[in-house]
Formats: sequence, structure tokens, C-alpha cells
Amino acid sequence: MAGKSVGMPRGVEIFRNAIRIRFTWNGVRRSETLPYPTTQKGIAAASKLRDQVVNLNKHGLLDDDKYAELFPGSLTVVGSTPHFGEYAQLWLDSREIAEGTRLNYKGALNLYWVPKLALVRIDLITTTLIRRIITETKWASPGVKRNALVKLSTILRSAVLDGLIPKNPAEALELPKRTRKEIDPFTLDEANQIIGQMYRHEHWPSTIYAAFFEFAFFTGMRLSEILALRWDAVDETKKHVHVCRTVALGKVEERTKTGSDRFVLLNDRALHALEFAREYAERRKKGVGKVTSTPYVFPPSKNSEYVKQTSDLHKQWGPTLKTLGIRYRPPYNCRHTYATICLMSGLNPAFISQQLGHSVQMLLSTYARWINSSSDWSELEKLQIGIKLVSAETSAPQVIDR
Repeated sequence: MAGKSVGMPRGVEIFRNAIRIRFTWNGVRRSETLPYPTTQKGIAAASKLRDQVVNLNKHGLLDDDKYAELFPGSLTVVGSTPHFGEYAQLWLDSREIAEGTRLNYKGALNLYWVPKLALVRIDLITTTLIRRIITETKWASPGVKRNALVKLSTILRSAVLDGLIPKNPAEALELPKRTRKEIDPFTLDEANQIIGQMYRHEHWPSTIYAAFFEFAFFTGMRLSEILALRWDAVDETKKHVHVCRTVALGKVEERTKTGSDRFVLLNDRALHALEFAREYAERRKKGVGKVTSTPYVFPPSKNSEYVKQTSDLHKQWGPTLKTLGIRYRPPYNCRHTYATICLMSGLNPAFISQQLGHSVQMLLSTYARWINSSSDWSELEKLQIGIKLVSAETSAPQVIDR
């Protein structure tokens, strides 16, 4: 049975949370479900399409090919070329990707491409059409524009591989350049001040965040990886942790951001944070009232198994920096701080990149300024051999000692 259709345009209805239109074709009553959102704009677009169908049918222009073009997903049509909306949904449904990545694709598609291309047959999408949409769209930033174009190109590239189109019409488009944010780490002294202030918190359950940030500052792990860290991944004898989980969209997932797990070696400061976390867990168990048992190393101060999202950390982070008078930078900069301290201490870039979980190339490009600063003075020492000048009288090189 159709859904509530009161106040709907003629021949348009909501059916199973989707928009459906009804009409007659070749003397047979038909209904087709459309890839439109159940909003006023979607309903208006559905009504417009129905009027087009009725008009084509009235003039005898609604043949099999035209029907296939208008309704590629219809059971009436076999082997027809799909519209972009249908193909994009099929592509998304067939991919085994993280939920966050799926939502990223859905957001870009629904905001920028589906409203313009949903009913365009995928083999009729041209570079010129895409350029027109780009021109008509108000982009929030070059980064948003780049992300949307990459998502579109990925789907169209898949359509090429599926044999639906001969070439990718989005490949000819120039992507906006990546905008790399300036790295702004804390100094070692600032890191120690932040950690010390958090350990002095009057409310003892909140001191777990001191251990959390000490661990973050001195391992360089991503915040989401530390939130998902369990005791079964900690080996204090071998002094390492197995990074194999992350918190994403409030859930712990058995993966990392890069898809590859790694082992992070623990220095004395990281081991101190773990020691405090164990003592904290014992004290938590002895606390008054019901306490949730948790396998996680850094559980929230309230009665919960683990911290659901990194934004929850800001409740402790912001006030601490304000109290200390330290210029605000987000908690993620703990990772940058670890990387820059390691570089300025002369550690091997290959080792640092393995600890951080990304490539040496990314490390070198992201932290180039700190790599240079750690070796600038040693390079300058090479000049201390003296400066050779040419005498005007002898034309022979002379060494002027300093």
C-alpha cells in the first residue's frame, strides 16, 4: 500500500520511504520509484518528471529507448544504461569500505552531484556538463571542491572499467591544489606543563586524561588509536603496543586509519602513563557504586567502557591550556609534537615514520622545517674550515683563518 499522499502532486506518492510516480504507458498502469530524496524539492522534481512522461506518452514519443533513458532501474527495462544516481548507489553498496568513508562519499554525492546528475544517463555525462555544475556551485573551500571532484572521478572511473562509458569525463578537470596546514607543535616544556597540570586535577577520575595525553605526547599515536587501545595490545615486557584498532563514529573498529597495523615502541614517559593507567583501573574498581568493567587502557572518567569520540577530550584539554596561558592548539598536535621532538633529537626518519604509521615521504614533506633545523648548525660547522680569497697581487688563493 502506498504511503501518505495527502497534499502530494497528482500521480506522486511516498512509498517505503521513497518517491514513486504513477502513470499509464501502452495501456498499462505503471509505477516507478525514483532516486530522489523525500523532500519538497524531490517531490517537485518527481512531479515534473511525471508531467514529462505523460506529455511524451500523449504524443506517442515514449518508446522503449526513451523509457529506458527515463527509468534505467525499471523491471520493464533489461540491459539498459543506468542513470548516474542509480550507478553511484550501486557502486557504494558494492564497496567494502569504512563507514566514515561511506558517509564521506554520500555527503559529497548528495550535496554536489546527485541533485544535478541523478537522472542523467551515465554515458551522457560530459566534461562540459561537469564544468557547468562546478561553475554553478558555491564551494566552501578549495579542499571541499577537490574532495567532491575526486569522489566523482572515482565513480566514473569505475564505470569505464565496467564498460559503461569509453572514458572518464572527469579526468580532464584540473583539481584544486592541496592546501597543507601549517604544523604547529608544542614545545617539550609546554607538553610537560600540560601533563603536570592534568595530573594535579582535583577530581581524581579526571586524572586519567593526564595519562592519556602523556601517552599521546610521547608515542605520537593518533588520538582515535589511543582511545581504542586495550590492555591485550600492550606488552610492557617488550615495551611496545600493537596498534590495530581505532575509534570511528563512536565505535571501535578492528583497523587503523591506513589499513595497516603496527607496533609502537614505548619510552619511559609512555610506560609511566601506562603504569598510572593500571593504578587508576584498580582504584576505579574499588570505587563506590557500580563501575563498568573495561578492557580499555584509558577509559573515560564517567562510567563508560571507552571514550566514544575525540571531541570528548576537549572538555579537559581546553581549560588546561587556558589555565596555563598556553596558546591554544588542538589535541591532535600532540602527534606533531612527538614527531618534531624525535626529529630534533636526531632519530632516524625511517624509524619515526614507522612509529607514526605513515610513509617516510610524508614525514619528510610534513616536517621538513624540523628536519632542517635539527641539522642546520652541523651543516654550518662545515664552513669553519676557512674562506678562500684570491689575492689581487699574487692571484693565488689564500686561506684567512678566523
